[in-house]
Amino acid sequence: MTSTTTPHDPTSTPAPPPTPVASAAPRPAVPHHRPPLLRRVWRGRPEDPRWVRPAFLGALVVIGALYTWNLTSSGYANSFYSAAVQAGSESWKAFFFGSLDASNAITVDKPPASLWPMSLSVRLLGLNSFAILFPEVLMAVATAGVLYAAVRRRFGAGAGFVTMTVFALTPVAALMFRFNNPDASLALLMALAVHCTLRALERARARWLMWAGAVIGLAFLVKTLQAFLILPVLALVYLLLAPTTVRKRIGHLLLAGLAMVVAGGWWVAAVELWPASSRPYIGGSQNNSFLELTFGYNGLGRLNGEETGSVGGGGRGWGEVGWDRMFNASVGGQISWLIPAALILLLAALWLVREAPRTDTARAAFLLWGGSLLITMVVFSFMQGIFHEYYVVALAPYLAPLIGMGVVVLWEERSRAWVALALAAAATATAVWGYVLLNRTPDYLPWLKWPVLVGGLVAALGLVFVTRLGRPLALGVVGLGAVASLAGPTAYSLSTLDVGHTGSIVTAGPAVEGARGGFGGGGNGPNPQGEQTAQGAPPAGAFNRNGTGGPPQGRTGGGGGMGGLLDGAEVGTEARQLLADSAGYTWAAAASGAQNAASYQLAAGVPVMAIGGFNSSDPSPTLAQFQRYVADGKIHYYITGGGFDGGGGDGTSGQIATWVEQNFTEVTVGTSTFYDLTSPVSATTG
Repeated sequence: MTSTTTPHDPTSTPAPPPTPVASAAPRPAVPHHRPPLLRRVWRGRPEDPRWVRPAFLGALVVIGALYTWNLTSSGYANSFYSAAVQAGSESWKAFFFGSLDASNAITVDKPPASLWPMSLSVRLLGLNSFAILFPEVLMAVATAGVLYAAVRRRFGAGAGFVTMTVFALTPVAALMFRFNNPDASLALLMALAVHCTLRALERARARWLMWAGAVIGLAFLVKTLQAFLILPVLALVYLLLAPTTVRKRIGHLLLAGLAMVVAGGWWVAAVELWPASSRPYIGGSQNNSFLELTFGYNGLGRLNGEETGSVGGGGRGWGEVGWDRMFNASVGGQISWLIPAALILLLAALWLVREAPRTDTARAAFLLWGGSLLITMVVFSFMQGIFHEYYVVALAPYLAPLIGMGVVVLWEERSRAWVALALAAAATATAVWGYVLLNRTPDYLPWLKWPVLVGGLVAALGLVFVTRLGRPLALGVVGLGAVASLAGPTAYSLSTLDVGHTGSIVTAGPAVEGARGGFGGGGNGPNPQGEQTAQGAPPAGAFNRNGTGGPPQGRTGGGGGMGGLLDGAEVGTEARQLLADSAGYTWAAAASGAQNAASYQLAAGVPVMAIGGFNSSDPSPTLAQFQRYVADGKIHYYITGGGFDGGGGDGTSGQIATWVEQNFTEVTVGTSTFYDLTSPVSATTG
């Protein structure tokens, strides 16, 4: 492997002082003039070739433009989070807590940090699809930039560009960095945490490690305990490899832990200390506690399947668990195209640096990115609770650097026979696995699997004998291998960008037999004409304040099944106007299930109470509380349907539905059924 400079280890024998240089006349001081900021941004580092920085900036622009294209075809995407964004854009209290409505009845079932950029965007640009989703695109650009910076610093610009390309063309990244779930924010912060840890490892700088801890703390406010999945990897690699004494390494880790607690704990403390009577109910919890939400529904419940208030779990409820989960029909096409190659490159690179000093930064980089990938894969593969295919976007920022670093490091050492064989093995595995994935969708670009397989195998054969080929032929082999390896995920990604995605459960790429979704769908793929009804969303390109208008032609819905629980409801013009005329109430209406309530709230632009939160299974409000709200004239209408318990039952939502139906006047509004809570049955029939 090419020799590299490693940071000096203070625990080793001190280096001898430099030999004095022969006396020479002192040079006159030359004033140093820093070039203008714009020139520095365009030129980049002086040691880089002039093309590197413009190419990097151009790559960011291309990624941003690619992900922005057709962005508003997704309308409000996941109405659950869009309603919270709308609320946060109208009420700073709702902004702080992550409330589903501006009157602060109940929060989303996550911390609010991922909502904050979108809420600020809506405050600036108004409520529309672009304002909600464009911050996610900016996160894709930022993630690509962070990955480039982390890889380029140690492995060169070429490795950085490969990393950016692999990341941008990962199908699930093309899906989730244009969608308003928290996962894109989390992926960005995880990439940044690894980057900060790598900077800390260069010279054992506590400041950078504290930044890594602070980023992890902020990530906790995005998706709670998932932010901690890679924490053992970061801590262990720093403890073992940082170029300083063991005592200082431990001290640095303790400081980073403190930074993490402060960055994530301030909001938790504020919520737990805030009087429950003056804040919204914590959605997803059963006792109005964020800590219970963190360690229950969003914590251990995800691992063992015992999520109180969930509608699934127990392994089979969310797909089969096991070592092959990342490669099965549902998940494989989302992320796994290059996982076999990444694992081969990881093992080969670690073997290459086996004799390097303890503090070698190349080894540290492979261990950090590789360890983060493996630990996340293992948890996702065996978790018994709620699991959605799009969760695997968390793997994208770990997978891409392994490809970028691994290809460059092994290419530099290709003169070794076993290294050339390792490169060939990676190309072969990618070609064969790409063929398998494409063969699962025989009606989707049926011709593509053969060029992927044949081209990849030919490139693999060329890599075996690459040292015997001339430069032009060797570069042709590399180009052929790159095209064959990226053709499948590129096709899936471009197809994903071509359609909109709505609902709670979305997937990238075409529908796969035996899997959920396809082209944005959850339970239902597109019909033969490629069309589905999209629910609770404005038309493509809509920039109207109140979300009027129907779904865009050809847009797919997501989630599938379970009615308003996963997809919300279609809101007609009459219903929208009726709610808009009720703007003087604290809540214009109440509805079971957050998706159902969100659809009406986004359409009418007025607060709608989500009874029972997302699943309609949270005990908020209780029947007594709801009756008090009605008596005080705070809610105008009750909207039927939606949620898991909205049609009746023993739960709080069912009790409220039964009480309303027995005591108030039914009003038919288009295809919707309302109950006027200001018009008791006794008043109209007596």
